[in-house]
Amino acid sequence: MIKIYMDNCCFNRPYDNQEQVRIRIESEAKLEIQARVISGEYLLVWSFMLDYENSRNNDYFKQIEIAWWADVASDYFIGSSQTSSIADELMILGIKSKDAVHLACAIETRCDYFLTTDDGILKKKDQINSIIVINPIDFIILREVQQ
Repeated sequence: MIKIYMDNCCFNRPYDNQEQVRIRIESEAKLEIQARVISGEYLLVWSFMLDYENSRNNDYFKQIEIAWWADVASDYFIGSSQTSSIADELMILGIKSKDAVHLACAIETRCDYFLTTDDGILKKKDQINSIIVINPIDFIILREVQQ
């Protein structure tokens, strides 16, 4: 079973301005992935960092909609003594601190894929060896080809 972690950017993508084609397509891909989580095709991991970032969302409606996925997730990661060490190693690569914590959570829970729409993370994906970092669109294409 494929185990995935979606970061906060990914969860918020459908709420972004949909006038840009890229954002619209990323939103559709993310929603398709979530449908496949519900159908049992993929396992979703949730973390304390997703809770934290989502709690900072000023839009209560979005916050509730996104928080629902914590209940759908197959795993909830509360962090460990290694989380900050792994995040520190990722920050050396130039990854921002919150993003590094998300990645550390995905790595520690042995996710197969880390899904993000964040260009800053995606630009560094080739430097991250412990997990496959991928955009939702590319993930859908990859999974279709692999089946």
